[in-house]
Amino acid sequence: MRVILAQPRGFCAGVVRAIEIVEKALEQFDAPIYVRHEIVHNRHVVDGLRAKGARFVQEVEEAPDGAHVVFSAHGVARSVVQATAARGLSALDATCPLVTKVHNQAKRYVRQGRALVLIGHAGHPEVEGTIGQVDGPIHLVSSEADVATLDVGVDEPLAYVTQTTLSVDDTRGIIAALTARFTNIVGPDVSDICYATQHRQSAVRDLCKIAEVILVVGARNSSNSNRLREIGVEEGLPSYLIDDASALDPAWLVGKDVVGLTAGASAPEILVQEVIAALREQTAVTVETMDGVQEHIEFRLPAELRRAEHVLVAEKLAAG
Repeated sequence: MRVILAQPRGFCAGVVRAIEIVEKALEQFDAPIYVRHEIVHNRHVVDGLRAKGARFVQEVEEAPDGAHVVFSAHGVARSVVQATAARGLSALDATCPLVTKVHNQAKRYVRQGRALVLIGHAGHPEVEGTIGQVDGPIHLVSSEADVATLDVGVDEPLAYVTQTTLSVDDTRGIIAALTARFTNIVGPDVSDICYATQHRQSAVRDLCKIAEVILVVGARNSSNSNRLREIGVEEGLPSYLIDDASALDPAWLVGKDVVGLTAGASAPEILVQEVIAALREQTAVTVETMDGVQEHIEFRLPAELRRAEHVLVAEKLAAG
């Protein structure tokens, strides 16, 4: 069996930053550190941080007085920030900078007097956070059919922004439907969607040209991982989303000589390697990596952590 790895796959810079924020907070402020919601959508990552002393809560009200609280990579509403400040809790914001960029775009459009259309999935933490960042009406759409039912005048000033983890192709279609229906609408180009989302989706499309089956390592509640599996299905291949190697069904691989393997942006590489090891228990396997985009983007940690790290270094030097 040939196992062909997508390039790129797995962790993006926003996920790396979010995990590092929790780990650095544990080092500098000691356990427990309280994290609102899953820091990223992956059970293995969450369990690993929990073992180091992170405590995951649904709302900041569950954190005790004096606690350090981390906001997840998906972003939060301003009401969450305000509730944290009102309690005097120390907050560290692990919101992905590309999600923050969407927040800033949305607020800028609203200041211009435009009603806002948010392309995204209802109930997703990123969508809830974006809605909670904006003063003004927001219309949520997740399909071209939703655009047709929008109760907005065709000449009303509008703007759109998008959830960062959507299918690039689906988003392109929704944007086209919006611009076809409304005469006074502005928004970012589809190329402004998260670079990691675009790269991973393009890699899966390339993978589908040579693979006979697609395996996507990622969590069920991971939007970007679900999109990768859906792309495989759209390309006509049997495609499966698995949390880890334990979810692998040998029946999926019967008669398949070429397996395409990728991972969502919040899935650690160790899970990919464990899937390969599980495949090797079934048959002889060769592994190769496709040519693809090499990502070198890094996002800076919050200033509070950088300052605290400098203090720790100075204290260690002073102590000899």
